[in-house]
Amino acid sequence: MRTTHFIAMMIMAVGVMIAVKFFIQPAVETREAQSAAAASTVQPSSARQTPPRVSVASDISGAPIANAAILRKEADGHFWANANVDGTSVRFMVDTGASTVALTFRDAQRLGLEPDTLDYRWNINTAGGTVKGAFVELADIKIGQVKIENVDAMVLKDGLTQSLLGMSFLGELHSYEFRQKNLILRK
Repeated sequence: MRTTHFIAMMIMAVGVMIAVKFFIQPAVETREAQSAAAASTVQPSSARQTPPRVSVASDISGAPIANAAILRKEADGHFWANANVDGTSVRFMVDTGASTVALTFRDAQRLGLEPDTLDYRWNINTAGGTVKGAFVELADIKIGQVKIENVDAMVLKDGLTQSLLGMSFLGELHSYEFRQKNLILRK
């Protein structure tokens, strides 16, 4: 009986380890990421002034990989990208939880979108609540060697302190992959 009891205990222990690894740990990491994303909207602006690092992806020999870029995780725990949007530099926080690229009112002004004239008919759910948004299409967004054309975006009238690089851009990539402190974008 002792041997079967020991085997049963070992099977239960392995089952608990599997549950923790595949169910509990990802849920905790998701909650921590959501909390960090919500907290990022109230951080002082000086915490976001370090320019994001974008590297050209390279293979084992060091040769650059076409249509790829690497973003390094910043000190605040987020991935930031200086993107070229329709010829203008825009700083984005990468947000896989955002269904679309979201532009601040100020960034929309800088892009020449005339945000005062846009139709803010869409209700957008954010971490801070529901805000009004206007649909726009951006000709292109380029990060390093990765360029996506005809990107759907929303201009938020208020409630957004930082433009977000959401799934209307990320979903058009061949892949994006998190590796330790790097986010690898591939077109």
